[in-house]
Amino acid sequence: MVTTAKYKSTVKFILLLLGAFIMLYPLLWMISSSLKPSTTIFREIGLWPSQLTFENYKLGWEGMSGFSFTTFFKNSFNVVGLSILGTLLSSSFAAYAFARLNFSFKKTLFAIMLGSMMLPHHVVLIPQYIFFNHLEWVDTILPLVVPKFLATDAFFIFLMVQFIRGIPKELDEAARVDGCGHVQIFSRIILPLMLPALVTSAIFTFIWTWNDFFSQFIYLSNPKLWTVTLALRGFLDSMGESMWGSMFAMSILSLVPIFLFFIFFQKMLIEGIATTGIK
Repeated sequence: MVTTAKYKSTVKFILLLLGAFIMLYPLLWMISSSLKPSTTIFREIGLWPSQLTFENYKLGWEGMSGFSFTTFFKNSFNVVGLSILGTLLSSSFAAYAFARLNFSFKKTLFAIMLGSMMLPHHVVLIPQYIFFNHLEWVDTILPLVVPKFLATDAFFIFLMVQFIRGIPKELDEAARVDGCGHVQIFSRIILPLMLPALVTSAIFTFIWTWNDFFSQFIYLSNPKLWTVTLALRGFLDSMGESMWGSMFAMSILSLVPIFLFFIFFQKMLIEGIATTGIK
């Protein structure tokens, strides 16, 4: 029996290891390609480069259009940081209103909000672009950041509503007896307790905003304002030479912030998903 159980465990381990390798193979190949000369990237089959070089990282960091990747990383962090701040503030306010306040058409508005999650982004793209163009916000980061402060992400509102509903209302009533209003109840009781939901929203916002290409491509045309995703596209030129090695090298570096952010807040992310009903 012990031998059979040990055999099954070994087989499971091997299968899991094989599955992990298959899933990680594209990333491993990209790391390997970033360390190869550009002329041998698509010629060599193996993962281990026959000629090791870090020239791709040097050339890639120098960037293009007169701007280094330092500028592009700063732009991405600016957009991501403001997006996280706006999402957490506006979504938490809206979630508290839906979870704790009583007002007219509350259920109807909540249903409309959930329905907006099913609306494809491309449906509202043209009206949004026309609106932002009238405001002269095109080619600035405002179209990417300002909507985050207006609670436009229904997913995060729903996530936080589910979390707040799990907090006992007796805490609100006890605070109200002590003379607290809705502002004090939200800031002193609800907000500290919903930290896992806030961290979960922050992680998702970070990943989605950092990886966003389409919206940034639509609104940002000045290379000075390019984010990392737009800068990576600049390495590929259909009419000239494509710098594959530099693109792979910078792609690896662009994954580092996401990886570190997830690692540091992984425990809170799991707790936030498990306690909000999203599971």
